[in-house]
Order: sequence, then structure tokens, then C-alpha cells
Amino acid sequence: MSLTPEVQVKELIEKSSAILILVPENSGGDAFGAAAGIGAFLENLGKTVTIAGSNIAPTAESFVFLDPPKSILPSISGVREFILSFNTEQNDIVSIRTERSVGEYRIFITPEKGSIDPRDFSFVPAKFSFDIVITVGAPDKESLGKIFETNPDIFYEVPVIAIDHLAENDRFGQVNIIDITASSTSETATALLEKIGEKHIDARVAGLLLAGIVLGTESFQKKNTSPGALGAASRLMDRGADQHDIIFRLVNTQPLSLLKLWGRVMAGLRWNEACKLMWARVAPEDIVQSRSRIEDLPLILEKIRRHSSVGSIFMILFAESPSRVRALIKCHANDLLPEIAKRLPEAKISNGTIDASLAASSLEDAESILLEKLFPAR
Repeated sequence: MSLTPEVQVKELIEKSSAILILVPENSGGDAFGAAAGIGAFLENLGKTVTIAGSNIAPTAESFVFLDPPKSILPSISGVREFILSFNTEQNDIVSIRTERSVGEYRIFITPEKGSIDPRDFSFVPAKFSFDIVITVGAPDKESLGKIFETNPDIFYEVPVIAIDHLAENDRFGQVNIIDITASSTSETATALLEKIGEKHIDARVAGLLLAGIVLGTESFQKKNTSPGALGAASRLMDRGADQHDIIFRLVNTQPLSLLKLWGRVMAGLRWNEACKLMWARVAPEDIVQSRSRIEDLPLILEKIRRHSSVGSIFMILFAESPSRVRALIKCHANDLLPEIAKRLPEAKISNGTIDASLAASSLEDAESILLEKLFPAR
């Protein structure tokens, strides 16, 4: 009789001591809340936890009041050792020293007898620093961005648990916890943790998970907010999560830099009635003068989408280099995203947002190119 996915997750966790939790590139509060809640749960089990994600810092900073795990990194490095082995049966080693120079690291070996036969050397990879990898809210490995690009081997040699609520998830894990009836990944994570160790969900874990549900459902205002989300929120509040404090700090309170950037973007907002498109160009000086960050733009785009009653498609353009422009696109109806992404080169969909990059010397040129690709018959 085969084991359920939840039992498989429990067994993998029990066998592990060091666990890596990954969120998608530029992920939002739902994915981070789920990751941090799972991380705090695992710390309650005595596990060593690392959470990583490209551009994770802004979201992590907003969760500080909920005491997420301390090891939160924008990238991972040094995740594997490699062994350089020397056969000493015929010739022993007297001494070893190392020397680092520009672009090179040298190892000096002094043999006991004469010269060294290169065939006596072997070079093999050792185990990874992590026993399992848990991805949270990532529809595929590519959505993890640079973390996957620079560490692909870990996804094929270490057990991967994929947790998500999106139907388009590739189910790339050895174990997949995908609940497409859930309103958020944090709701999926809550149900999983309740099944594998409910007694370890304390007030800290509950607060982090509830924060993810609140952000993932836009304070329970999204159309797809399910009775399951409300039930999960109720159970988490019973365990000590403070709903009012979470909503006040994460939803109703914004840093001054974000408010300044919001004002600058809104002042330049454009509208196309025929295409039901609302968009804005964000110049480098908008970021500098508001003292904000490029990583804040997905949140600004979400605020535009959430507060608009007329648009169907929402877009922000910004320069990522002198010769390339990035476009972030959201829709009121997420089922429009795949069709829109097909029209754009190198477009990726992650967390309900299209992220596309194109060659253009200015925001104006990029705007013209994108409008032509998105609406060729306009």
C-alpha cells in the first residue's frame, strides 16, 4: 500500500536535520508566509532551517514583527563539498599547503617519494549541505530564478517537496502537496502541517501562516477566497495568531518610501479604454527620489490592480539596463495570463504576474513594442 504524500513528507522531515526552503523569484507575502511558517514549524522540531529566494529581503523585512526564522538569504552558495582524494598506498604525502591568487586557488603537495602519478588522484562530489529541499509557491524550478540556475544539481540529487495551490504547478517534486481548491499556498501549508504535527503549530507558526493567508487572499477579499481559507484562519487564530495586528501591519501600514513611489507611479498612470489596459513607466529617478527599490514594483502593481474598477490588464515598465526593459503584467482574471505571455519573448509567469524582458533603448520604445505585441489589431 503506497504512502500518502503527507506521510511521505513527515518521513522525509523525520530523517532530515538541515532543510532548505525556497520561494520563487520576487515572491509575495503568501509564499513567504507559508515558507516562514513551515520554517518555524521545523525549528520547533529541532531542525536547522534556511529560507532563500531571489529578492526576498523586502518581504522578509515586512514580516520581522512575526519572528520568522533568522537564516533568510537572497541566494545560496557553498551547498556542496567536493573531495580531492590521493591514493597513498605507493606514495605517501609529506605536506600540503594552499595558496589563493587572482582567479585561482592552488594546492601544493609534497610526496614522500619522487614525483606524483596523476592517476593516483580522484575528484568526487560529496553530499549536499541540506537533506531535503522544500519549494513553496513555485510553479516550476525555473520560477526560482538564479537559485535554480546556479544550483541545478541539488534538485536532482536531494529529495524535493513542492508545496503550492496553483493548477499550473509542474509537480516537479519527489513529493507534491498541491491543493488547487485552496485560496493560497499558506492555506495549503496550514493543512499539511496540521496533518503531520498539529501540536507543533504554536502562536509563532500560526501568525506567520495567517499572514500568508491574509496577503494571499487580499484580506479575504479575493473572489476565490474559499471556506477552507476562512476555516484555516479561524484555527490559526485559535492557536494564537493575531489577525488584527497582522492586517494593520501588513495591509494598512506602508513605509514612506513605498507611499512616495506609489504617488509617482500614479501620477504617470496611463489608460487605454479600447484595450482595458492601465500602465505606467517607472524611470530610474522615480526609484532614487522615492528612496525605494526595484523589488517594490510588484507590490505597487498589485495595489494598482486591486484598487482599479475599470482595467483588465495592468503593466509597469522599468529599465533593467541601458539596453533592456522589463515589464511586469497582472490581470484581474489570471486565466488571461498564459495567452498574454505567449505574445511576449522570454516571458515567465510566477505568482500571478508575467515578467518579461525585451531589448529597448528607452521606456518609450519598449512601450510601443509591447503595445504592438499585446494588441496587434488595436
